[in-house]
Amino acid sequence: MPSPRRIAIVLFNLGGPDAPAAVKPFLFNLFNDRNIIGLPQPMRWLVAKLISTRRAPVAAHVYAQMGGRSPILPNTQAQAAALHAALADTGEVRCFIAMRYWHPFTEDVARAVKDWEPTEIVLLPLYPQFSTTTTASSQRAWDETARKIGLGAPRRLICCYPDEPGFVAALADITRQALAACAGEAPGAEPAIIFSAHGLPKKIVDAGDPYVAQVEASVGAVARELGLASAQYRIAYQSRVGPLEWVGPATDATILAAARARRPIVVVPVAFVSEHSETLVELDIEYGKLAKANGAPAYVRAPTVSTHPAFVAGLARLVRAALNNEGAIQPGCTRAACTGHSQCALTRVGL
Repeated sequence: MPSPRRIAIVLFNLGGPDAPAAVKPFLFNLFNDRNIIGLPQPMRWLVAKLISTRRAPVAAHVYAQMGGRSPILPNTQAQAAALHAALADTGEVRCFIAMRYWHPFTEDVARAVKDWEPTEIVLLPLYPQFSTTTTASSQRAWDETARKIGLGAPRRLICCYPDEPGFVAALADITRQALAACAGEAPGAEPAIIFSAHGLPKKIVDAGDPYVAQVEASVGAVARELGLASAQYRIAYQSRVGPLEWVGPATDATILAAARARRPIVVVPVAFVSEHSETLVELDIEYGKLAKANGAPAYVRAPTVSTHPAFVAGLARLVRAALNNEGAIQPGCTRAACTGHSQCALTRVGL
């Protein structure tokens, strides 16, 4: 008699400090990741130590504005609970959360998954657009840990879903609501719609990372859903750090230009699926002040898709497709071709 099907779904996310004392070690873990800084050890360790020491006071101020901790873990827990409910008809399912740079760490979660003894594992990044700095990093950490602890259950990775219909529907809905709120604050004015994503150093994109192309695919799908012409919106990138050239245009510069033109502004986070410092502080507080100080008659920031029913339903569809091996041409990948590319992103970046 075959063993009952036990499905472990592992949600990958970035993580965030859960107390003021966690800010510096969180930053160190981030910059000590070879997918973020490609130097060999011990140089990477030294650079990570230097950057985390220098940036810790600034970051601590940011997190102080959110009560001293990141909300990303409770937000992700809510998403896991909603996904579990959406998969109630799939069999015995348990959702786990593996954060990349703070608790719960990948190794601890992998051991918990092994103890649960699943028959199969689905790795689900909460990064709709693939990047070597996010999904690839989380996948590498998981696979290295799984080998080390002897976690042998077959696993599939959902590498990306930039134009998944549920994700697009959720983004379109929150954009529509933000536009309505903006119209209430500045009736009759044509708003500047800015889709904002986390930036990347340009050299990473030039090396073949498909992230920017997939952000563009996400925004294009939302624009078609809403009937927006290309002149009605911009894609911009936020959170630049360091001296390297980053992809652009920058979100703050785009907001500044719209504010000086006296246009109301709607900002939509397109690559973040849960609230954290870059939405609650950078977009809401810092860029909100920038917009108002420079003449914007309204500034509205759409919420992240979070537990929007359409987004959760889309995640559930992705999990079911992975379990049914639909389009799985790469080991662990559930997309036959990543949007805008002739090959799966995992193959394209050499993973």
